[in-house]
Amino acid sequence: MNIRSLTRGDGVVIGAAVLLFIASFLDLYSVDGAPDDADLPSAWASGPVVMGVVLAGIIGAVLVVLSRGLPQLPKVAGLDLGQVGAAFTVFAAWSALGNVFDPLSAADYGSSADTVSAGIGLILALVATLVMAAAAVATPLVPALQAGLVPAPKPPQPQPYGAQPPGGYGYPGAQQPGQQPGPQGQQPYGGQPQPGQPFGAQPQPQAPQPPAAEFSPFWFAVPVPRPLFAEDGSPTPIAELAPGTWYLAVEQRGPGLVAQTQDGRRGVLQDTSGIQRG
Repeated sequence: MNIRSLTRGDGVVIGAAVLLFIASFLDLYSVDGAPDDADLPSAWASGPVVMGVVLAGIIGAVLVVLSRGLPQLPKVAGLDLGQVGAAFTVFAAWSALGNVFDPLSAADYGSSADTVSAGIGLILALVATLVMAAAAVATPLVPALQAGLVPAPKPPQPQPYGAQPPGGYGYPGAQQPGQQPGPQGQQPYGGQPQPGQPFGAQPQPQAPQPPAAEFSPFWFAVPVPRPLFAEDGSPTPIAELAPGTWYLAVEQRGPGLVAQTQDGRRGVLQDTSGIQRG
């Protein structure tokens, strides 16, 4: 699971799930006139609240977070894992709202029922599930929630000015042992004449050729999640590039880029609009 692929919206979902878990241990009811040392039940004493609010909300949060962090998204009944998780969070919020309005459900305790209301645990559970559902639904729609939760590391710095470029014996342009540098366009002392060239003749200087345009690899980040397709043109994505993570562009492929992920996989990014260069 790639932690750097999580967004700010996912962070809100995680925080709301933690708040929901804490609220499940607080008082489920509030009884007027009850002594301070009264032992009131928590959400874990009520099956409908545990199943419909606590577990539904936590399961929904886990599915939403997994849908962002997994490289390949599994399907549940043909639906995306994140969509199923968002549906769970909405259901949990709806169930919490119903329990707050009617904490005793259909039970009739006569006049004593008027003194029982939703406790702090049930109220906090409603707040947590509402925030969780809102973040799960709004994250794919709001750009501010799509920003990376963990700041992306800075790309590697370029080579300092004045550093020695790679060269030496055997490299093109490197001075070979036993040769003396000569004027520009003149064969070095001790060098061998070219085929078809009279001995002792000086080589004619060649007209300078314009340098060919070369692609220089660079680091980049995407503004929104985008699929990475295989280099053989297969329509099935091999990975998904997530915002907040730096990827290395290694080649220009028409209007797209051949990108390399952090785990070494390579593919073609077809949509390069709005990318941030490192």
